[in-house]
Amino acid sequence: MENSHLTTLEIDFNAIDFNLSFFKKKLKKNTKILVVVKAFGYGSDAIEIAKHLVSKVDYFAVAYVEEGIALRVAGIKTPILVLHPQKQNLDKLIKYQLEPNIYSISVLNGMIESVEKAGLSSYPIHIKFNTGLNRLGFSEKDINMLHAILKPQKNVTVISVFSHIAASEDLNEREFTLHQINLFNVLYKKLMDELEEIPFKHMLNTSGIINYAKEAQFDMVRLGIGLYGFGNDSIVTPLLKNVVVLKSIISQIHTIKKGDSVGYNRAYVAQKTTKTATIPIGHADGYSRQFGNGIGFVYINNKKAQIVGNVCMDVIMVDVTNINCNEGDEVLVYKNQNHIEELSEAIKTIPYELLTTISQRVRRVLKNC
Repeated sequence: MENSHLTTLEIDFNAIDFNLSFFKKKLKKNTKILVVVKAFGYGSDAIEIAKHLVSKVDYFAVAYVEEGIALRVAGIKTPILVLHPQKQNLDKLIKYQLEPNIYSISVLNGMIESVEKAGLSSYPIHIKFNTGLNRLGFSEKDINMLHAILKPQKNVTVISVFSHIAASEDLNEREFTLHQINLFNVLYKKLMDELEEIPFKHMLNTSGIINYAKEAQFDMVRLGIGLYGFGNDSIVTPLLKNVVVLKSIISQIHTIKKGDSVGYNRAYVAQKTTKTATIPIGHADGYSRQFGNGIGFVYINNKKAQIVGNVCMDVIMVDVTNINCNEGDEVLVYKNQNHIEELSEAIKTIPYELLTTISQRVRRVLKNC
C-alpha cells in the first residue's frame, strides 16, 4: 500500500558518505569499519542505508535477528553481527547466515547445538567481554569454561572478540575508560592462550573513534550515531553533515479568541487572540508527548513556532501568531542536528531517542542515493 502520509523523513545519502569519510580519516588504512543499522538505521531506513554502503564498509550490526533477516531478504550479503541474539532465534540466525554476539555460556551452548543440528562446522561467532558496562558479556571468571567448551568442538569458530566502552564520550571518565581498554586486552590474551584461532578485536563506538583511536583502534571500529550526523561532542557534531530532516505541512490555521482552548484537556487557553496551525504529526509518528504546552518548536518559513496544547496522536498545534504562513506551507519538525539537540535537551533525553522513535508510518524520502 502506498504511503500517502504528508509527514516525511528526508534521508541525505551525500551526508552519510561525508560522515563515513570523516571517521575513516581518523583510522588506519587497514582498520575495518562496522556500521550499526539497528533500530531501522537509527530511525531512518536500515535497508536503503545498507544497500548504499555495501561496497564501502566491512560489516553491519543489528540488535536482533529479525533486523538481520530483513537485510538478508533485501539482498545484503555483507557480514552482519547480531548484537543481542536470543537462544530461541538461533536456528533462524543460522538459516540467514547471521553472526551472533556470544555473551553467555547459555547462548554459546545453544549456538553450538544449533550449528550441529544444521550440519555445519566452523560457524563464525563473536565473543563479548563485559569490561564495565555491565550489560552483556563474559567476565574473567568465565574464561576457563569458555576454553573447556570451545577447544574440543569444531562447530563454531571465534572470529572476533569485542567489548563496549561505558563512557567513551565523557573525558571526565578517561581513567575508567583506559581501565576498560586494559582489562579487555588482558581478557583477550587469556582467552587466546588456549585457542587455535586468532580472532580480530574491536571496542570503539562513534565517541570511541573520536577520543580513543590511538589507544584502542584495534582491528575494527563500530560506527553508529556518527554516521547519522552526531558526534556526542560540541566540537565534532558541527563538523558532520545533517542526514535527516523531518518535514510536514500546515493542515489548517485557526484564529483563537482570548479564553478559547486548544487540544485535549484544554491544556492551552489563549490569553489573547492567537493564530494556531495544525500539523499532521503526533505521538503515533514518534513526536513525544513530553513536548507541548510551550516545550518544543518547529520551523515555519524560517521562524520558530512553539507547540501549544498537548501533543495528540496524529497532530500537533503550534503558535503562528507572528508568522506569515498559509495552509499547505512546509514545516520543519526536525531541521538539523542543532534543532534535534535543542529539542532533546528540552525534554531531558538524547538525539538517539528522537531519531529512533520516528514511526515507520512516516514516509521516507531518499535524497542523493
